[in-house]
Amino acid sequence: MNSPASITTATTATAAKRHIGQILISQGILTEDQLRIALLEQMKSKLPVGKLLVNLGFVSEATLRDALSEKLGLQSVDLSQIIIDSQAMKLVPRDFALRHHIFPIALDRDRGTLIVALSDTNNLVALDQLRARLRGELELEPRLAGDTEISRAIEQYYGHELSIDGILHEIETGEVDYQSLAGAGEQYSQPVVRLIAALLADAVGKNASDIHFEPEQNFLRIRYRIDGVLRQIRSLHKTYWPAMAVRIKVLAKMNIAETRAPQDGRISLSLTGRQVDFRVASQATSHGENVVLRILDRQKGIVPLDGLGLESSQLDLLKRLISRPEGIILVTGPTGSGKTTTLYSVLNHINSDTVNIMTMEDPVEYPMTMIRQTSVNEAAKMDFASGIRSLMRQDPDVILVGEIRDEETAEMAFRAAMTGHQVYSTLHTNSAVGAFPRLLDTGVTPEVMAGNMIGIVAQRLIRRLCKHCRQPYTATSAECRLLGVKADRPPTVYRAVGCDHCDYQGYRGRLAIMEILKLDVDLDELISRRATAREIQRAAVAKGFRTLADDGARRVLEGTTSLDELMRVVDLTDRM
Repeated sequence: MNSPASITTATTATAAKRHIGQILISQGILTEDQLRIALLEQMKSKLPVGKLLVNLGFVSEATLRDALSEKLGLQSVDLSQIIIDSQAMKLVPRDFALRHHIFPIALDRDRGTLIVALSDTNNLVALDQLRARLRGELELEPRLAGDTEISRAIEQYYGHELSIDGILHEIETGEVDYQSLAGAGEQYSQPVVRLIAALLADAVGKNASDIHFEPEQNFLRIRYRIDGVLRQIRSLHKTYWPAMAVRIKVLAKMNIAETRAPQDGRISLSLTGRQVDFRVASQATSHGENVVLRILDRQKGIVPLDGLGLESSQLDLLKRLISRPEGIILVTGPTGSGKTTTLYSVLNHINSDTVNIMTMEDPVEYPMTMIRQTSVNEAAKMDFASGIRSLMRQDPDVILVGEIRDEETAEMAFRAAMTGHQVYSTLHTNSAVGAFPRLLDTGVTPEVMAGNMIGIVAQRLIRRLCKHCRQPYTATSAECRLLGVKADRPPTVYRAVGCDHCDYQGYRGRLAIMEILKLDVDLDELISRRATAREIQRAAVAKGFRTLADDGARRVLEGTTSLDELMRVVDLTDRM
């Protein structure tokens, strides 16, 4: 039993913590019920109430940071928006930053100050130890930052290459690499276990979307897909691979004895202070098992609708489509074109207490608060079609179907739209108008399509030019033709070069280009009489429809991407 003194202390602590909750309630960000849930959770976990509010999905970390900043009268900092000072990082080693959860931001030699980010400004031990390390030569200026932001910054800016090399050296020689152990902040474990953990963390730190482990005749190739392009990262001796493959299978709860049949699994790890999921797939090849991991970073999965980079007219059009009460909205494009991210952004935009949103996915990629999400489950005989059938009995307002891939799923999705629901789904087609022949192919009749479709969004992801090294030049007459501008006044466009900031790729990050087709009475009539895709496109363009090539050209003229990159992703041959 707890003593009266300990109960009093806990009550006092709770009362002190309640203040941050009250600030959020006064700002209309939090409800009394949500704060009560967090305080009850705090009794079980003893975590700070602010951290629990973020974990429960009631507030974002940025909101909490700003509220704490107001409460404590301290300046806050968004670590994702600042340029890190490498001189400051040299003063604080990685293991110290990890141990004390502190991140150096900037060094001002003139003023004799070192600016550091902390999530807990009461962490006097960390500040005292850092002062001792600096021998009193510099004054410390603390800034408030989010817990996850600090973890992510440590992982991103200190890098993992050193620890990976150290672990490989340990495997080869048998000598324990104490530096990689200190960096990982863990007790001694098998080097292969640490090697896989370091590679996964490295891939997440480099913003990779996939990790490929590819055995060849005499070596193992490791490649990351970064910004949609595969990049070779390491080549290891083939003798490492069997133990590495077993470790990945153990993490993914796959059968380690099965090496010939393809397998699927899932890994959920806490990396850089946040939850990251990996979808794992193995495939037997002539040189051994090939393993590919798809990285599903929950925090990056949900982008605000305004953050999709749409032109104001496109954004207004998309919002008008979303406001329609019933019908189907399709997002189309090849695998890896950001369809799921767009759909999640839309659902996040309409998500509120007044709407019941239900999803049927394969599998659930990013958990969202208030949305009822279900994974397709073959073992429980729950496919898309039967899943939609059961969702319809749950009184939904909005239904998301992961993908329309067969006749039965298409029929159920359209039936849901016809009975007064708003339905969202994805389809694998190359363009917005390409969705019509694809739906006809799955057995949907033109009569059912006409009147039940709100709109179609087709999209691609293109790489963003590195703003530090992009090189301006005047477009040639042939390039002007591709961009749809007059050659007598050629615009200034940019090409990729490569520098330290972008890892000598010339590009850093990706952005979406979209074409949004809004269906109206005229287009419905063309669909119902089985008009060709070309006729539908011509009619849509006459009404102001802008194609993927048009949106891509806008991005090139803005200077955010290059013409070479646009041509890699979008077919511009009809403009030549």
